[in-house]
Amino acid sequence: MTAEETTMNNGEEQESPEVEMSFLDHIEELRWRIIYALIGIVLFTIVAWIFIDPLVEFVLLKPARDANASLQNLRPFGQLFLYVQVAIIVGIVASLPNIFYQLWQFIAPALRKRERKYILWIVFFSTFCFLAGIAFAYFVMLPLAMKFAAQFGSEAIKNEFSIEEYMSIIISVMLAAGVVFELPMVSFFLSKLGILTPKFMRKYRRHAIVIILVLSAILTPGADPVSQVILAVPLVLLYEISIFISKISSKKSA
Repeated sequence: MTAEETTMNNGEEQESPEVEMSFLDHIEELRWRIIYALIGIVLFTIVAWIFIDPLVEFVLLKPARDANASLQNLRPFGQLFLYVQVAIIVGIVASLPNIFYQLWQFIAPALRKRERKYILWIVFFSTFCFLAGIAFAYFVMLPLAMKFAAQFGSEAIKNEFSIEEYMSIIISVMLAAGVVFELPMVSFFLSKLGILTPKFMRKYRRHAIVIILVLSAILTPGADPVSQVILAVPLVLLYEISIFISKISSKKSA
């Protein structure tokens, strides 16, 4: 074997994935990754519970307060259950970097050496996209939606909202927006795997816009057309960004 062939073989060995794991090894690895993720969630949930009063009072109730919406609790232990739910959800959101890291560490053995170098960057941008979606929902969508809900209807009918329904809308919209804002990262990953191509995304752009409009109507609380448009516009922009990301990642994979 020539020196050149040896160098080439060494390069291939460096680029090849790690030694294949057995099915039981994969299950054991998955179990530990889930445990590490749960530990992070529990720790951040405890921290969230320590600061639960300002979280609820100054953060989650702010959209209702700014819209002059009246809230009421109709269950004896409604606020207790609500506080526990908020603490758990905040704990999950706060531990997202750890959750994404454990997920990518589980996938890492199947990746090549040069691909594993980008795990921390993927974790960072995945977290950033999710938090950007939450921030967009909190600062843009929810104030408009709550203002519309509080002012809509006859003056003879007083709008008073159940705290359970209010929190359900607040939390579901923020989490849904966070998931939707992961579109660029999903595009990057699928393009790396060769499943998605920029040509395919450009070809079905019109279909995607229709789906985006439907998603906007589903994710937006109530029938407020303004909020639907406000959500649809960034989704269309995210789709165009995803095409660009798919193009770049496809070139790097080639």
